[in-house]
Amino acid sequence: MCDVTASDRSTVTVLGLGAMGGALAGALVDAEYTTTVWNRSPGRAVALADRGAQVAGTIDGAVSASPLVIACLLDHASVHEVLDPVARRLTGRSLVNLTTTTPNQARQLAAWADRHAVRYLDGGIMAVPDMIGRPGSAVLYSGSGAVFARHEATLGVWGESSYLGPDPGMASLYDLAMLSGMYLLFAGFIHGAAMVGSVGVSATEFASRAGPFLAAMTGGLGEFAKVIDGGDYTVAGQQSLEFSDLADLLQASVDQGVSTDVIEPVQRLIRRQIAAGHGSEGLARIYEEIRSRAS
Repeated sequence: MCDVTASDRSTVTVLGLGAMGGALAGALVDAEYTTTVWNRSPGRAVALADRGAQVAGTIDGAVSASPLVIACLLDHASVHEVLDPVARRLTGRSLVNLTTTTPNQARQLAAWADRHAVRYLDGGIMAVPDMIGRPGSAVLYSGSGAVFARHEATLGVWGESSYLGPDPGMASLYDLAMLSGMYLLFAGFIHGAAMVGSVGVSATEFASRAGPFLAAMTGGLGEFAKVIDGGDYTVAGQQSLEFSDLADLLQASVDQGVSTDVIEPVQRLIRRQIAAGHGSEGLARIYEEIRSRAS
């Protein structure tokens, strides 16, 4: 059993020293937290030891060293592989899992933690390793509100911390939902680069023009959100589904010898809504086509 006192809150264990785990541990060391680190490949701990981290030789020793344990491992399975053998050592401690998982995997881990009397908080890191501890870094949390409140100052070392409520899967859901926008944006840019690249335009030249344009377009997300939340896709001022038809974009891609794999799924969503009689309504209506699968 582990009882946390005020003085314990500057003592932290970090499990997993990959690019992200190493950045998390390094930020804690720099903030003068007593930081114990552990990794399956001990060599990754050398640089952190030189900076002042305490290196645990075993996972048992790592977990026992601190009332607050941070896990940043490869995947959901690796969390169980590492923590199942030391579940009894975790009893009474706070576990913050920053490993990327699905929402249901986060909920399963929270249930596992509850069975072992472990206080569980799940997190989604909205940053790359180089951003940790710098402006722009943000981490979303869900699960135990008590853990978040008790260790909020520590969690704040890495970036802006937001608590999304008691559902352990909420941070993961937000994380992956936001990443969906990022990856589709990147894929769209790469598709465009391939189109102009077919006539010798460099991706760098294309980025100089596409970057400002795409940044400006994100300013319209709030308007899309208002329409979606209002549920009225006939509101004046929207770009209609018929006007948004991507046939020309698809044909131009084919003509330039570029794959249409990125664009075709969006066109299918638009066409299905047009076929259902919604062609004059706004593009945001494809939300209903996507959401209907979940319903």
